[in-house]
Amino acid sequence: MKEFDFSVEWTPSPEIVERSNLYRILRREGLTYEEFLKRSSEEPEWFWRMTLRDMGFRWDREPEKVLDLSRGKEWPRWFVGGKLNITKVALDYRNPDRTALIYEGENGTIRRFSYGELLSEVNRLSSALLRMGIGEGDRVGIYLPMIPEVVISLLAVSRIGAIAVPLFSGFGPEAIEVRLGISGARAVITADGFRRRGKPVRMKETLDRALEKVPSVERVLVVRKEGFDIPMKEGRDYYYDDVVKDASPRMEPPVFDSETPLMIIYTSGTTGRPKGAVHVHAGFPVKAAQDMFHLFDVREDDVITWLTDMGWMMGPWLVFGSLINGATMFIYDGSPDYPGPDRMWQMVERHGITILGLSPTFVRAIMAKGDEWVDRYEMPTLRIIGSTGEPWNPEPWRWTLHKVGKGRAPIINYSGGTEISGGILGCVVIRPLKPMSFNTAVPGVDADVFDDGGNSVRGEIGYLVIKNVNPGMTRGFWKENERYIETYWSRFPGVWYHGDLAYRDEEDFWYILGRADDTIKIAGKRVGPAEYESILVEHPAVRESAVVGISDRLKGQVPVAFVVLKEGHTPSDELKGELLDMVRNRMGKAFALKDVHFVSDLPKTRNAKIMRRVIRRVYEGQEPGDLSALVNPEVVREIESLRGKGGES
Repeated sequence: MKEFDFSVEWTPSPEIVERSNLYRILRREGLTYEEFLKRSSEEPEWFWRMTLRDMGFRWDREPEKVLDLSRGKEWPRWFVGGKLNITKVALDYRNPDRTALIYEGENGTIRRFSYGELLSEVNRLSSALLRMGIGEGDRVGIYLPMIPEVVISLLAVSRIGAIAVPLFSGFGPEAIEVRLGISGARAVITADGFRRRGKPVRMKETLDRALEKVPSVERVLVVRKEGFDIPMKEGRDYYYDDVVKDASPRMEPPVFDSETPLMIIYTSGTTGRPKGAVHVHAGFPVKAAQDMFHLFDVREDDVITWLTDMGWMMGPWLVFGSLINGATMFIYDGSPDYPGPDRMWQMVERHGITILGLSPTFVRAIMAKGDEWVDRYEMPTLRIIGSTGEPWNPEPWRWTLHKVGKGRAPIINYSGGTEISGGILGCVVIRPLKPMSFNTAVPGVDADVFDDGGNSVRGEIGYLVIKNVNPGMTRGFWKENERYIETYWSRFPGVWYHGDLAYRDEEDFWYILGRADDTIKIAGKRVGPAEYESILVEHPAVRESAVVGISDRLKGQVPVAFVVLKEGHTPSDELKGELLDMVRNRMGKAFALKDVHFVSDLPKTRNAKIMRRVIRRVYEGQEPGDLSALVNPEVVREIESLRGKGGES
């Protein structure tokens, strides 16, 4: 396709290749990367035993068999007979003096924990939870900002065999109520609140409103982060520091079967209530660590961070992946452009960050502030830039490579999902990069692109699928296994249908074009929104855009654009005409935009995904579905007001 006819823009140096984790594996095994990739999906016994050994993974009892498919691909059993406690793998076997965690708050507060100190804090909270009657199998909500206690809580809940239920720190009462209610949580760990851009956000009061309809919650632990005056319910609510201060910093944790439930992470559905993806001790953490090791080339001397929240899978991914690989994680609680647009680049230099994870949405916003904010920082430690959450456009990708990465740090594009604990497609540092691309399927994942009939295709847009299984795949939805089968295994029998639109070129570079639900079908011809959006953001006035397919009696659907302008630019008929002409000239008359609407923002989730289905439904006068994950629900009303102002057919 013409829109993806890119040349290579980054090539690894011999030094980058030879220092990489992958190069050492290929040299030892006597394989080319292509041979390694093929064997990784065809020979799970060989691949997973080798990978865990390479990462220094230690079992309490080695598994007898890596994979059992006797119940079908939908219900695999991994690491059969294996015994472990995943927090022991992450903490107990590490050098206690090495730095495990660095935290910075929006107000400049910095806290550091060695592996030994983090282990002690985890043991204290684990002991306190056991003393309060919380144990194996109990669900525990974690409703905290990105402070050290959120890392400690995730690990402590996991250490005692309870099941963590991470929640976005920005959730309102209804979203919390639904997730805690579905999971039947017995306890919640929260904070009095936090500040964003200096303004207080009161978490405990929000949680209290949610718990009015969740009778299963018997205990609430509250971290005194801001010192807010908050209500405390006698017999239920306890201050975090009060319950851990007398608890022992030492404990011998129990050992669990490899398939013991670890965590329920909720994802929003297009309609209906959120889906609770169930993950296990030797599932999510194993996949997270493996992706870090192979794709992000994580080593013990790395400091890795991601702009995330514990309620998005990248939060637990950062915790388990970094610790299992013996690296240092950095977490930030605050707005990444506050008090100035250079806050992120300051932190990279201040803490020696080597691997920086961000989203294209953040890049598009920060680009609009001007190059001078990033040009003043050399960021000499930065060696890899990670990206996930949204498809790229060419210019933001190039800006990131050359301005943030200084042309030396590759962009490791990464796409997958909560339900598979990480990536389907990614990049490796030993292969070249094209703009917006993925240069590999993730090792261990047999990815492909299917057409409507289930045939493998190249050179055309199709559906992203997985033809094998891997340990990170969810073990079903919490109490909704029929919904799990219907969602992922019913479209193509025996094949995981992920719901993304993808394109694979003849040189084996992959591209994600958005969700299949976002496909625009014009007179029977399918096109992805990313093609339109990449053209629109090339205009100097446009910061970002979303294009959706609106119902049309003649063509089936017609594309309509919703555009956010950069500071200093105002909507006008002249600008609208320029954008319409740009797209018509580039895409052709048959694919021309029906209309352009200027909006103040686009509806996004807290992990920066643009919710095109919300735009489409609201614009067409339909119910928008689950909005609990939106960070800016007020934008929905703005889009609703545009109905009747053009675009109808």
